[in-house]
Amino acid sequence: MPLDTYRKKRDFTVTDEPSGSIRKSPAKRLQYVIQKHRATALHYDFRLEWNGVLLSWAVPKGPSLDPSAKRLAMQVEDHPIEYGDFEGGIPEGQYGGGTVMVWDRGEWEPESPDVNAALAQGDLKFQLHGEKLRGSWVLVRTKGGYGRPGHASWLLIKHRDDYATGEDIVAERPESAISGKLLAEIAAETGGDVEKAKKADSIAKRRASPLAQTQRSRTNEKAVRRAKAPSKSVSKRA
Repeated sequence: MPLDTYRKKRDFTVTDEPSGSIRKSPAKRLQYVIQKHRATALHYDFRLEWNGVLLSWAVPKGPSLDPSAKRLAMQVEDHPIEYGDFEGGIPEGQYGGGTVMVWDRGEWEPESPDVNAALAQGDLKFQLHGEKLRGSWVLVRTKGGYGRPGHASWLLIKHRDDYATGEDIVAERPESAISGKLLAEIAAETGGDVEKAKKADSIAKRRASPLAQTQRSRTNEKAVRRAKAPSKSVSKRA
């Protein structure tokens, strides 16, 4: 079953991640989401809804709006559709333990006429209609990878269009697309490792332009104050 690997890696009596289900009826609008995830290391989980699940790739450096930048995207296990709404903490000791943010979300539509064939061939072209990412993109499978099914190496590349730019989008826009919070704030509110989350926030801050840093200074100060406040108990998302 498509979600067997996902479920076997998680103890749902401990983690608030959804056990999920497979969407049986075809969706009229296909979900797209990127989750910023500070686990052992910071990375961005890129997910596209297809065949009732979220096809998933881990992108270590995050997406780039520069067509000349080819970002490594390691394919991982399929995730349930419900995972697209998950923002919060995964307990340490659990698979992927750390803090998760919904960094971007929206819809996607394939440019490839046959998505299944494109995935099999390792060349999937698509349009993103997100809050941060838009326009034409492609996922291209490489010859690298772990050598196991479902763990291939791909490249995530922006096509040249009106949305292509040299802006470092992951640095300029580090906040959540659903709550507006930084990772440190999410970690503080869900009992996570605030120091790890703050380091991930600081990576984005160092990479951002001086103008973006000035505009965001008050937000960062607020995040630090919240991070120092007593943690609230973890609650499941509706």
